[in-house]
Amino acid sequence: MAARRSRSPRSKNATRPVKASRPLELLQDEFLHYLAAERRLAANTVISYQADLADFLTFLGQRGVQQAEAMHADHIRAYLALGRDRLLSSRTLGRRICALRAFCRFLLAESHIQADPTALVDHPKPGRKLPHILSEAEVNQLLAASPGPLPLALRNTAMLHLLYATGMRVSELVKLPAAAINLVAGYIRVLGKGSKERLVPFGEETRARLTAYLHQGRPLLLKRRTSDFFFVTNRGTAMTRLRFWQIIRHGALMAGITKKISPHLLRHSFATHLLQHGADLRSVQIMLGHADIATTQIYTHVDRDRLKAVHGRFHPRG
Repeated sequence: MAARRSRSPRSKNATRPVKASRPLELLQDEFLHYLAAERRLAANTVISYQADLADFLTFLGQRGVQQAEAMHADHIRAYLALGRDRLLSSRTLGRRICALRAFCRFLLAESHIQADPTALVDHPKPGRKLPHILSEAEVNQLLAASPGPLPLALRNTAMLHLLYATGMRVSELVKLPAAAINLVAGYIRVLGKGSKERLVPFGEETRARLTAYLHQGRPLLLKRRTSDFFFVTNRGTAMTRLRFWQIIRHGALMAGITKKISPHLLRHSFATHLLQHGADLRSVQIMLGHADIATTQIYTHVDRDRLKAVHGRFHPRG
């Protein structure tokens, strides 16, 4: 019995005869149906593919290309070059070439083309933005502010101190279990992405802020209720990420900080300031909970800019 042919676009069938010519719009519809019905991709993912392919087919139509077999690598290169001229980000260009590659592999598997035109096109390398940070003076201003009345001020100040002292993510901060804090030893146990656990230390000033909140602020917020979370609201529940965003922005306003601020800005500042003061990259990686040290290396670029400025200012030939 002859084996059934798989419809997977990964099939190597470039030697098959090409089917009768069909408009690219109809083939696009078949491809999107394949993604939804056979690949079972999420609706939003299919919509994203649809938008990217529609833009590309419009580009081809303006150049008189209506059939799949008339499409070649130069069209794709010209399309990506147009995107760069329009100042599209490398992330957007990368997403578009991924959509085109998936579409062309489907056409190849279904014998609508003899060769994949995207095979000869380089994938745009994604750029990586340098993180914005607060200066140490700005961090001190922020931590000195007391956003909110007592006992909220004790809680909010403790949260800001802990965030900067540990570099934890805001999602980890607002859901931090009370049992995860060891005030005696001076560390927290953080359950990060992928349920990976890490221990992160904190200093004496942060310990004092946490202790003040624990004994003077938290009981007033709980009002004899109990909670597994260390930081709680007036209702005795865990805080939301949005609420903490509001708190940190209000604190920045009180401190006179004009930069656009977010909880992640303190995480960036934590990592950068550690490296500036001589911490090794591996230790910073562990404290941040990065699976790959390449992710942590972005902070060395920020420090490198500072070193370059110092060199230019003080070197006799800088």
